[in-house]
Order: sequence, then structure tokens, then C-alpha cells
Amino acid sequence: MATDNVAYLRRKSALPVEGIEPYIPEPGEEYMNEKQLEHFRNILVAWKKSLMEEVDRTVDHMKEDATNFSDPADRATQEEEFALELRARDRERKLIRKIEKTITRLDEGDYGYCDACGIEIGLQRLEVRPTAELCIDCKTTQEIKEKQMAV
Repeated sequence: MATDNVAYLRRKSALPVEGIEPYIPEPGEEYMNEKQLEHFRNILVAWKKSLMEEVDRTVDHMKEDATNFSDPADRATQEEEFALELRARDRERKLIRKIEKTITRLDEGDYGYCDACGIEIGLQRLEVRPTAELCIDCKTTQEIKEKQMAV
């Protein structure tokens, strides 16, 4: 992988989870070597753990706050809050499945390469979106096609 003229992430806020430093490869380092694979596995596992903890907090919150209000407006407000939380958790549930699928790809040796064209996705893109399956060019093309089909 050519690492010339590439600026690597230095901000932790760009990563999807807290507590993991951005990966900065050594000059001439092979793409998707053991160190890189372990780094991305750590990100994926920590991200999944964080999402699972959020699901548990939501369940606990809904159990604690489930009050039978006599006022219809209060009841409607509570139901709307619960509906919003459940929608968010549903998106997170789908993301957890995608993370699990990505960990499987990592185990099978397919991680880091574009599903469409087979080239390297790139460390920068994977740092920001560890579940990426397409390189930036293929993803851009896919989004353009989706927009054209929607019209």
C-alpha cells in the first residue's frame, strides 16, 4: 500500500468508539497485516459492546419509566418517547448484525477489500467506518445509482 502523501487520523473523535487510538501504519507496512487486523477487531468488538450496553440501558429505562398516566397527553408523550427509543435501538440492532458480519469477514480474511472491485478499501475509510464493504469509488457510484433510481 502506498502511504506517501496520506494524512492519517490523529483525532480520536473520528473513531466510532472511545478509548482506541487511531492506527498509524509504519512506512512500507503491508496492508491488513496482523497488527491492523487486531486493531480493527478491537474497534468492532468495543463498538458492539457499547451498543449492547445501550440496549440494556434502554430496556432498564423503559421498565423504570413505564408509568400509567391518567392524562392522555402525558401518556402520548411517554409513548412517543418510547417509540423513538425503540426506533433507535432497532437501528442499533441492525448495526450490531452488520458488526458481527464484519467480524466474520475479518476472520475469513476478506476484511479491508472492496466487495465490488477487490481493491483495498483503505485504513482511513475503515477507521471512520469499520463496517465498510466498498471502496470510496464503488460506494460513490452506488449512491449515484440509488439517487437516479429514486427519481
